[in-house]
Amino acid sequence: MLKLQPIEKIAAKANIGKIYLTHFGPYIAKVDLGILDEIKKRKQGKYILVTAMTPTVLGEGKTTIAIGLSMALNSLKKKSFVCIRQPSVALLFGRKGPGTGSGYSQVFPYRDINLYFTGDSFAIETANNFIAAFIDNLVYRGNPLNIDAKRIYWHRTLEISDRFLRKIKAVNNKSLSYITGFDITAASEIMAVLSLCNDFNELKRRVKRIEIGNDLSGNGITLKDLKLDSLIADLLKDAIKPNLVQTAQGTPCFVHTSPFGNIAHGANSIIADKIALSLSDFVITEAGFGADCGAEKFFNIKCRQGHLKPDVAVLVCSMRALRVHGLENLKKQIENVRIFGIPVIVAINRFQGDSQSQLALIKQKAIEFGALKAEICQVHQLGSRGGLSLAEAVIEAAQQKRNNFRFLYPLAMPLEKKIETIAKLIYGAGRVKFSSMAREKLKRLKRLNNLPVCMVKTHLSLSHNPKLKGAPSKFTLSVRDLRIAAGAGFILVYCGNIQTMPGLPKKPRLKNVL
Repeated sequence: MLKLQPIEKIAAKANIGKIYLTHFGPYIAKVDLGILDEIKKRKQGKYILVTAMTPTVLGEGKTTIAIGLSMALNSLKKKSFVCIRQPSVALLFGRKGPGTGSGYSQVFPYRDINLYFTGDSFAIETANNFIAAFIDNLVYRGNPLNIDAKRIYWHRTLEISDRFLRKIKAVNNKSLSYITGFDITAASEIMAVLSLCNDFNELKRRVKRIEIGNDLSGNGITLKDLKLDSLIADLLKDAIKPNLVQTAQGTPCFVHTSPFGNIAHGANSIIADKIALSLSDFVITEAGFGADCGAEKFFNIKCRQGHLKPDVAVLVCSMRALRVHGLENLKKQIENVRIFGIPVIVAINRFQGDSQSQLALIKQKAIEFGALKAEICQVHQLGSRGGLSLAEAVIEAAQQKRNNFRFLYPLAMPLEKKIETIAKLIYGAGRVKFSSMAREKLKRLKRLNNLPVCMVKTHLSLSHNPKLKGAPSKFTLSVRDLRIAAGAGFILVYCGNIQTMPGLPKKPRLKNVL
């Protein structure tokens, strides 16, 4: 049976002093941001992204591979840190399941991490919903800011999947009503703000510029206008601190923030990664879903806003995903990472029943498609021993001067052109079709043309249609709406029928969820 180490011992391994720890039991601690001043001049470790080919509904094991890789690097005497997102409780009780790895490649204590952990998600949900309640009350109490009730786009959030709350009517006893709704907490702009800020002062600046809607003249209304910015920042003063836990083999791990991969930017916090980079030789992080979703946003949004430069990308694939999407999808996703100038190593997540001949073919094809190397991984079954060849490949690639990291588009590029660039170069689309509402939003958002875009689309296809498998090309990408996320620092672009509030599946996880 696994015996966890006291969190002070894990912190000591990472050179995190006791003075910076706030305990949540014997195996979990928050790390105070005061450590940023102590470590700011230290040499930075190598920054490794774990991404994937287009997954099946079950996922392809990115988190498991990321955790296993960090343990394997430690076993090779390379000081490593793994940084992942906090799992969503809503998705845990739906279909996706736990987000803490699997088998001998997990982070612990996984039951706490998968549930309410240190209360970060609750703090975000509370802050988000207080804003919504305050807006409604302001309108009810005479509407001194002339808020246009038909242009309030700030939704409430909930950490439960409930399709019946996607659209609701808000009504008060003065005969005023308007349509609003709920999003999953992982889609909240507050979550994105927390994830993308570099320190608490930046958090306060970002919160000030969050826009909740428009006034009757069409001007944006911010939290600064509502005089809510200081209160909201204070509600997040503990949630901004990353959570320290451990892997099955005692490797330090930060689990912090949970922006969802296909309806937000899908990466853990910049703060966690920056602390880890100053404390280790290698930092392993991941981005949600396939490279078309997670890696694109990781590079264009997270790395841009955090001034981060990745060294190597590990792209996870599996036989079960290849049976659904084919080798052409693997080829396209390798290409999608290489567009950014990052060397790619393919990690083949081996499942029981995979044949040697099949695995050999995947290795061969991955190299032909442009990967530096392709390695078979069995970290689920073997822990660090199952990831040694991958770790050695990552070390070798990180030492080579093959990295020419670049963004996909300049911020000065017009908003419509940014969307078309992602659609054509990353997804393989032939053209983009904007709805009349999206066209109208493009005109309104010209004032924010210098922001990157965050595409909101299905993770089950390179396109916006989950039924289009493989590597579809020359299709028309459908854009139905756009929305500003000024605090997060990007424009949300809604493609197809993707929902920001999931529904429960036919058979929710009601028993044995953990």
